[in-house]
Amino acid sequence: MKKNIIASLVLSTTLVLGLLTGCGDKAGTEAASQDAHTTETADVAQDTASADADKTIRVGATPVPHAEILDNVVKDVLAKDGWTLETVVFQDYVLPNTSLEAGEIDANYFQTLGYMNQQNQDAGLHLVAVAGVHIEPMGIYSEKYTAVADLPDGASIGIPNDPDNASRALDLLVQKGLLTSKGEYGTSDSYTEDSLTKDADANPHGYVITPLEAASLPLSLPDLDAAVINGNYALEAELPAKHPALEIEEFDEETTTKRTNFLVVKDGSQDSEKIQALVAALNSEEVQKYIDATYKGAVITSFVSAE
Repeated sequence: MKKNIIASLVLSTTLVLGLLTGCGDKAGTEAASQDAHTTETADVAQDTASADADKTIRVGATPVPHAEILDNVVKDVLAKDGWTLETVVFQDYVLPNTSLEAGEIDANYFQTLGYMNQQNQDAGLHLVAVAGVHIEPMGIYSEKYTAVADLPDGASIGIPNDPDNASRALDLLVQKGLLTSKGEYGTSDSYTEDSLTKDADANPHGYVITPLEAASLPLSLPDLDAAVINGNYALEAELPAKHPALEIEEFDEETTTKRTNFLVVKDGSQDSEKIQALVAALNSEEVQKYIDATYKGAVITSFVSAE
């Protein structure tokens, strides 16, 4: 009898352990299944997020006119094909390039080929231009006169004080007949704007050539008879609307390419789907119409190749 009781206890214990083990296996299987489902759901969400992010194009730009063109027209053109444009606005010319080099943005739009090449050389960057978009021509502006022919002998004419833009401004004055030449400006270190003012051969009307910080020229315009002003500064001061340019730069094939603002990317990404979509949008008829209607000559389209 005692043996039967012990046998029964052993059997009962075995059954209970078997049930507990069975319950444990079931719970483990359910937990593993739930974990697998959670992981699968997370993977799907991540894949979806990656797919969405891949349809987003981040472009660095300076405010006027670049960011305006991107936000007011390019964004809508891209949206038709399912792309989302994010414009990252920069207030300087250095960060858009270092951010592009670091992969923080997909492209930038603000600079000429000359500036990009100089940045590549000086900062060890690896940037390439993929499409020309526009030129911001310099213009001759005045609050006192409505034609360059009205400028009197001895009139004060402001120009930018940095060498590249000063030379460009003087080229415009020669182009429009106010000067007969730049004299020795740019070829002799001793020949300054003051020298040009006194050079009767190059400056027969005795215009007083006044170099000033480029950004300050619109503010100084009331104190001058005229000024040669970069397109972006003229736009920011609303000069085309208030005091339309008396004359603007004209370009041949060489200077067109030299003065064009290009879409720029990091080398290796120029053939990607998103960059090709961006190029098509920036070089679209919609962009040309927007630029013509909005900037009225202060910005002109220049859909030239970077080659």
